[in-house]
Amino acid sequence: MSSSPAPATALLKTPLHALHLELGARMVPFAGYEMPVQYPAGLMAEHRHTRAAAGLFDVSHMGQFRLVGPDAGAAFESLMPVDVVDLPVGKQRYGLLLTDEGGIIDDLMFTRREGDLFVIVNGACKAGDIAHIQARIGARCQVLPLTGHGLLALQGPQAATALTRLLHVVDKLVFMTGASFTWEGAALFITRSGYTGEDGFEISVPGDRAEALARALLAQPEVAPIGLGARNSLRLEAGLCLYGNDIDTTTTPVEAALNWAIQKVRRTGGARAGGFPGAAKVLGQLDGSVPVARKRVGLKALERVPVREHTELQNAAGQRVGEVSSGLLGPSIDLPVALAYVDSALASPGTRVNALVRGKAVPMEVSALPFVPNRYYRG
Repeated sequence: MSSSPAPATALLKTPLHALHLELGARMVPFAGYEMPVQYPAGLMAEHRHTRAAAGLFDVSHMGQFRLVGPDAGAAFESLMPVDVVDLPVGKQRYGLLLTDEGGIIDDLMFTRREGDLFVIVNGACKAGDIAHIQARIGARCQVLPLTGHGLLALQGPQAATALTRLLHVVDKLVFMTGASFTWEGAALFITRSGYTGEDGFEISVPGDRAEALARALLAQPEVAPIGLGARNSLRLEAGLCLYGNDIDTTTTPVEAALNWAIQKVRRTGGARAGGFPGAAKVLGQLDGSVPVARKRVGLKALERVPVREHTELQNAAGQRVGEVSSGLLGPSIDLPVALAYVDSALASPGTRVNALVRGKAVPMEVSALPFVPNRYYRG
């Protein structure tokens, strides 16, 4: 007897779903949610508006949770090659959950607050991340998901001007710091950070107040709604990794050129060296005792031919030397750019490789990152 096919899993909706539809967004499936890929202005206009003024992004698909308990910092540090224990209250840091082989389970942001650690992880990874953290350190601290919260990102050089009209002291924050605020009775937690390379803020807000806050921000003359398409082009120009494209469980932090995210205290010779999953491999790659076969680099095309992810890279002799992980035409620099993994011997800026696009060799050059200078506010 045959059975009918199982129904497709319904897409989840963020607290801003009705607002996206009202604004004329084109909605697409993303990380299990129905999300806006662009609004009527279009990707290029949205990208340029964010670089010039301020863009509002709905990133409520991301995972938010708290780690609570006196041992939470040390417990969380045992899962990552980063310094959690010494992070002061109010400071934010980038982290990497690793497999026992040193591959990247996810990248994340965490902030030390009075009484807890506030953690934000990628939307497509959040269920697995929380299960992994619960299994590994759940006996040492409480892992408390914030399932009812929205998350807004306000990005661009005029983001602080717009947000300060609603919250008069938020401009006191500097890059990679966070604090609690109240807006019209709603408890917010705001960090000065984001995913565009611009100054900006990420705002955790109770789900039932997210739409009201978004409308208040969109009422500011500097602010326009921005979709996933421009979010991707902005982060790529900023040289920032997209999980699933540029990093995953097959890449180590060193291969991904994320050495900067591993503080001295966690490296060989540091006060709390090692002790995290994959430490032997990762620390060995850092100190040179374990070879690194490939590295993530930036590439600029020398012809106006966009080069997409999974495009093969070859040397002058036509031998495969790598693969593009993300690529597009950079709207801010009007040039095709990409992130890619290449043989370590070819990772120096200025090195030439060829991208094989529809059978044609497109010349590209290894470039320093970011492609567009970062404009984070450091005070």
